[in-house]
Amino acid sequence: MIIRKAKTFYLLAVCIFLLSSCDNKRYFEEYTEIPGQSWNRANILKYNVNISDTKMPFNIFLDIRNSGKYNYSNIYVFLKTQSPDNIVRIDTIQCVIADDNGRWLGKGIGDLWDNQILLRRNVVFPDTGNYIFEIEQAMREEVLEHISDVGIRIEKAIAN
Repeated sequence: MIIRKAKTFYLLAVCIFLLSSCDNKRYFEEYTEIPGQSWNRANILKYNVNISDTKMPFNIFLDIRNSGKYNYSNIYVFLKTQSPDNIVRIDTIQCVIADDNGRWLGKGIGDLWDNQILLRRNVVFPDTGNYIFEIEQAMREEVLEHISDVGIRIEKAIAN
């Protein structure tokens, strides 16, 4: 009985180690749950990212999780980036999350769909320090229904 528990524990530990080591590119990733799956335009999501390497190229992604009840095939967002020396860049981004036939893109489980949209490739941050990323929904509706989570991912742009 004790040997069996030890084997089970060992197997579980190995699985956790393997799963956690699969994502060696991730530098930063954080999701924000949207209360009631209703993203109000006033709910601007903010992420603080400490950049310590000015030579490493990074890829920046927007993560969007929507329900199958979402009414559109895309979503527009404003992405505001503030550098440690207070230089601000604002981008308007269209994220396509369904094809022309209405099939959801990304990965789905149940009624939720995860999309990871590449925003910028091979970005080299000019300064070390705290970068602030703010994401605001930019659709025509004040409240955007059926968006459950939004986040940002920054990963090292390294070859596998």
